[in-house]
Amino acid sequence: MPEPSDGPSGSEDPTARPDPTSGTGPASPPAAAATARPSPDLHGVLRTKGYLGLLVISALVGVPVSLAAFWFVGLEHQLQHWVWESLPAALGLDRAPWWWPLPTLLLAGLLLAPIVTRVPGRGGHIPVDGLGGPPAPPRAVPGVVLAALACLPLGAVLGPEAPLMAMGAGLALLAVRPSRRAARPQMVPVLGAAGSAAAISTIFGSPLVAAVMIIEAAGLGGPKLLLLIMPCLLASGVGALVFTGFGHWTGLSVGALSLPSEPPAGVPDPGDFLWGLPVAVAVTVVCVAGQTLGHRVKAFTVGDPGRAVPPPTVRQTALRTVLCAVAVGGCIAAYALLTDRSPEEAALSGQATLAALAANPAAWSVFALLMLTLCKTAAWGIALGSLRGGPIFPAVLIGAALGVACGPLPGLGIESGLAVGLAAAATAVTRLPVTSTVLAAELLGPDAPDSLPLLLVTAVTSFVVGELLRGYIERRTPQPDAPQGAARAA
Repeated sequence: MPEPSDGPSGSEDPTARPDPTSGTGPASPPAAAATARPSPDLHGVLRTKGYLGLLVISALVGVPVSLAAFWFVGLEHQLQHWVWESLPAALGLDRAPWWWPLPTLLLAGLLLAPIVTRVPGRGGHIPVDGLGGPPAPPRAVPGVVLAALACLPLGAVLGPEAPLMAMGAGLALLAVRPSRRAARPQMVPVLGAAGSAAAISTIFGSPLVAAVMIIEAAGLGGPKLLLLIMPCLLASGVGALVFTGFGHWTGLSVGALSLPSEPPAGVPDPGDFLWGLPVAVAVTVVCVAGQTLGHRVKAFTVGDPGRAVPPPTVRQTALRTVLCAVAVGGCIAAYALLTDRSPEEAALSGQATLAALAANPAAWSVFALLMLTLCKTAAWGIALGSLRGGPIFPAVLIGAALGVACGPLPGLGIESGLAVGLAAAATAVTRLPVTSTVLAAELLGPDAPDSLPLLLVTAVTSFVVGELLRGYIERRTPQPDAPQGAARAA
């Protein structure tokens, strides 16, 4: 297929070469000429048979992909409920005891180890790398599903978004014959993006968040953006419709990231901005520290091409994966011991804890919130580099916990602290400020318009601070071709 500037006279594939799932940060910026292309070219592309066919495929693909995603998240949610609530109750326990994460995460590591070493696709990408690279091939989908079901219900401090995106992209590619995918490679990233959007259409609480995330991650502009946005919006809308309909029909919960009871928020005052910006910086530092830990753990478990160190063997990778899973369980158990609260609050992806925190923040002491931030960040960082899942959901809870802990500061307030924590954490981990603002606004509900100025300033602050921190860490990291002393001097 030609580029959009080729108009309808080219072959039938009008899409450019976006990579909508290439991690959580923006892709390479568009060329200056891309934004200056005249609109008739775009109109011509929209009339081509190839692009109209792509829209039809995107809408049709949304149905089976969202059905598969619905049953996946429904099963994951039911397994999670059984492991952390039904099983302790069956054993005569009021709640999961402090030591509960140790055997559950050990089991998760034992189940995951053969998947990441033997199964095609290695169970999906490592979470610290973002939301994934190019669309996962269909043959990798079974491994992605198995790895996610081995980790998420048993307490891995990760979310379902990355496995869902990989599964959606892989299933969407099944709609096109391999020979056609090989002949028209430009179709693959667009169709994969549509499948990803359908799979996560309501997991963030709104199909709009999913579409904005994929579009912003693509880093496109001008006609390329419009050509990508329509398949994603179509697939997201169809997927949300299927999720909603099957949710009502079956009664199953998918554990979407949402706040059933939003705290009331007023118009931000100068005190909110005065304290909100330092809180945003603190949340960003915590999230970047967790990601940095994740990169170190990744180098330990699977190796790092940027280091002059031999990669671990298959047996070493399996053993280190199990050890990291147990370490995650240790962090969660430490939270329960230190606070005398349920370990479930620090385990898992965090949607339930976030909803409980927003509904009744007074139920947590400042000490408990700080311990939740510390222990969950440590567990999240280890899981980012060793287990399988998504990086966003736990980070949002970490930011919310730290923001609420800072709420008693004079002039800030619990509600503003929560809003700042949500926007700052989402921006810090995704590096997508627009998506993060939309996500935070969606979570805050009807009062979001009043908080929007604070959310926007917070997102920009978090993005700038996060990029500066990552640049500093990268400069301080010794390179394999440079002496240690020279690297330190740099």
